[in-house]
Amino acid sequence: MEQRLALATPQDTVRGLFFKSMLEKVRTLDGEAAARHCLMASGERHFVEFFNYPISSLIRLTYAAGQVLGPRYGGFDRALWLLGHQAMTDFLDSLMGRALKHLTGQDTRSLMISIQGIYRMTTSYGTRQLVWDGPTTGRLLLTRNFIPRAYHEGGLRATLDRMGAQNVKISGRQPSTLDYEFEFSWE
Repeated sequence: MEQRLALATPQDTVRGLFFKSMLEKVRTLDGEAAARHCLMASGERHFVEFFNYPISSLIRLTYAAGQVLGPRYGGFDRALWLLGHQAMTDFLDSLMGRALKHLTGQDTRSLMISIQGIYRMTTSYGTRQLVWDGPTTGRLLLTRNFIPRAYHEGGLRATLDRMGAQNVKISGRQPSTLDYEFEFSWE
């Protein structure tokens, strides 16, 4: 966490939707006291979905939530996977997400292509690149991304689940502190 915080700048921001989603998931899984603890760890007092907040606040919130939920839900990484899955589910249910889904229809590949735009709409940092290796296989490359790998794996899985993809496979690796590569496929 400290290394990620040291690499963040004041210009690195993220939409409040992800904070709210994480706090609600913590509240649902572990209660109001746990959610309050995580909110305090973030250094913020409240969040508005479409407002931008410092990524440093989301880093602190993410680590606090992973530590709170980890012992009961399969460890830190599994807790972050659950939080990422919920965040993307919440995004796809939001006004922005519904508009995006309307534009892509029921085409899984089109929604996957739009992931680059989702990150652009919701964050001010990093780059994303989608590389197709086949009609239903590819790689998502994230550079300068501050939230741990398991969170993004959960979000990617939620995207594919939402589109009804079958036999989904996702494998992530982290070549450096803020860079990730996710291989994915579905039928």
